[in-house]
This record gives sequence, C-alpha cells and structure tokens, in this order.
Amino acid sequence: MIHRGQLAALASAGLLSLSLGACSSSSTSSTSSSSASTTSTTPPSPTTTGTVPANEIRIGLEGPLTGDQSSVGIGMLQAAQMAAANVNASGGAMGKTVTIVPIDDKADPVAGVAAAKSAIASGLTGVVGPYNSGVGAKTLPLYLSAGLVPIRLTSANTTEGMGVTLQPMTSQIAPVATTAITTWQKATSVALIYDKTQAYTTDANAAMKSDLAKAGVTVVSDTAITPGKKSYTSTVAAVTARHPQLVYVVTYYPEAGLIAKAMYDAKSTAKCLTDFGGYDNGFVTAAGIPAAQSCPVVGVPAPEDFPGSASLITQFQSLYKAAPGTWSPYAYDSVNILLDAATKAGGFDSTKLLAALDAESGWRGWTGQVKFAAKTGDRVPPSVAVVVPDASGVFHIDTAWETSVGYAF
Repeated sequence: MIHRGQLAALASAGLLSLSLGACSSSSTSSTSSSSASTTSTTPPSPTTTGTVPANEIRIGLEGPLTGDQSSVGIGMLQAAQMAAANVNASGGAMGKTVTIVPIDDKADPVAGVAAAKSAIASGLTGVVGPYNSGVGAKTLPLYLSAGLVPIRLTSANTTEGMGVTLQPMTSQIAPVATTAITTWQKATSVALIYDKTQAYTTDANAAMKSDLAKAGVTVVSDTAITPGKKSYTSTVAAVTARHPQLVYVVTYYPEAGLIAKAMYDAKSTAKCLTDFGGYDNGFVTAAGIPAAQSCPVVGVPAPEDFPGSASLITQFQSLYKAAPGTWSPYAYDSVNILLDAATKAGGFDSTKLLAALDAESGWRGWTGQVKFAAKTGDRVPPSVAVVVPDASGVFHIDTAWETSVGYAF
C-alpha cells in the first residue's frame, strides 16, 4: 500500500500525473489497524486517471451503493451530490463545475477494485470514500497510485495514512466503547460477537478485547459469525448461556440488527451494546424499534444532533424525500473540505493538496470543526458518541450515556 511518504516520493520523482491545470487528472483516499499503518511495502505501479474536461472537477464517491449495505452508500452519495449542487450554485470550485461520479463497491473488495479501476480510467479529480475498511485496503492504493488524495470513510487503523478521514478510527472508537461498558453500563463481564469476514470488524474486535482486558473486564466468550443468516437466535442463546453482564456486537448493521432482535425476543437479562459498524438507519429496520432501543450503538452524533444542521436537514429532505443517512454529514463535509483544500492549494497536486488538508485547523462543516493528525490523516478529536433510536426510529445521542460520561461536542 502507498502511504503518505511514498506518495510524496512518487510525486517528487515525477511519476504521478496530477496537474488540474493540465486538465487531465487529479487526487483523494481512506481506513483500518495501527502497526500495519506504518509498514511500507512496494507500491503498485503509478497510473494516471483518464482525461477530465478543463471546466470540470470529477469527484468519485465510493461506497456500497447496492447490496446489503446500500443504505450506507446511498446516503453518502446523496449527500455528496447535495454538496456539489450547493458549490455549483455558488459558481463552482475554482471556476469549474463539480460532478460526483458514483463508484459502487457493493461492500466487496473484488467489486470495489473493478469499480475503482473503471472510475479512474474514466477520469477523476478527487475521491471520497470508501466506507468499508476491507474494500479500502484494496481500492485506496489504486487511487493513491493514480495521484489522488482520498477523503476516506474507513475506520480500520490499517488504512491510516492513505489520505485523510473525518470518520473516527478503531483506536479512537474502542476506548469510548470500553468506557461506556465500564462507566455507564457498569459491566464487569462481556461477551463479544463479531463478523470474522470483514477487516473493520476483526480489527475492532481485537481492539475491544485488548481495551476491556486493560480495564479489568472479563471477556467470557468471543464468538465469530459469518454474515448472511436470517436469524442469530442460536448464536445469542449460546453466548448468553455464559452469563455475561453485557453483549458487545461487532458486526455491520444487517447482522447487528438481527442479533439485537434475537436478544430482545429472548428477553435476555444481559445488556446489549452495538459497535460502530452497526451504526446505520438499517440497524433499526433489521432489529425493530423496541429491540434497537434496547441495544444502543457506539457511533457518531446523528445528522440532526450537530449544531446548526437544521437547514441542511431541510434541504436534504427536500431533495431526496427522505432523512439523511447516518453517514450523509460525513460525505457532505468530505466533498466540501476536499474542494476548499484544493482551492487553497491552487489545484489537486497531491503534495500541495495533502499539505493544505494537514494545515486545516478551523474548518467547520455539518459535522463540526475539523483538524487532521499530520502523520495518520485521522480527525482529532474524533466525534464518537453512543446513540439510540427514539420512538420513531430516529437516532439521537443517548442522554443517559451523555450524562454518565460528561460528553460534549
């Protein structure tokens, strides 16, 4: 994988074609686990993107636009399109029209590589995404080698250094989850259920085991699942038979919702908490509102919870006749901060663009103030919060958790 130092070296050696002024190409990338993030490997052969018209900025939006996780991808795409529409209504960026190019990775690395290569060949100036860390491990190096600086939405620490992200990382999420378990839920024994097939979930599960052990919490079981089942009743029965005080669910939202439902239907006495990967409106759909309310999610503030978000919520609903997705604010801000940084950098040259992003300290968007750590590209501080759906199924910050830990953002 190409990381920041490698990208700079390639650019200085003249191996990346990056100049927007040349009207041919340009920049952007995304997330996963800490030791791997500092390991350099032989970079893939640099490529360039296809020709971009002189009066256009083409930003790819990679995410699961179809498949089981399409709720995430569609919310991202719509928000990116809204951001571009707002910029274009104000005269564009650097006098150019912004176009969003959908890149459907289906939450699958193989599909993601094919979609990313196709988008690069068609011509990209920048890229936002992907969301899934396992996909990002394969597609982010492609964008980097094409001279793009991704604004990634991955969370596994293994994707650190590949562009920048507004999303929290595993190393930032696990401590918040552990504090919620110990300080808020006051649990001293925990059972973990995790998806063994995904990079983020395996990474997050390992981080949680480590953090819980350091906090003196006993992990009574660590159960791996393969996604795709219609019910996880038997898994929940086996796990709760170990009598944990809390079950922590480390899966993406389709499975997390079904596990929460199984715990609720079984009237389990164990408390339930869902990891970051389960945070999406689809979690509520899969679980049902009562079950979802019984299993809060370690995520980020809901779109409506960010101060000053009312006008953006109204615009989104007017455009798409639906509420924003859980990751819509992050995709919206990612497009805007990319364009703002490029304006300051005078274009999409990767070295200059990355320097402009690293220099951001007072930029504010839908998700609040943004600042990046120079070596990793991670957002500091992260915007991690425990959320729970209300009676209408709409997520908001859990007020009991908020009071317990003294959360403020």
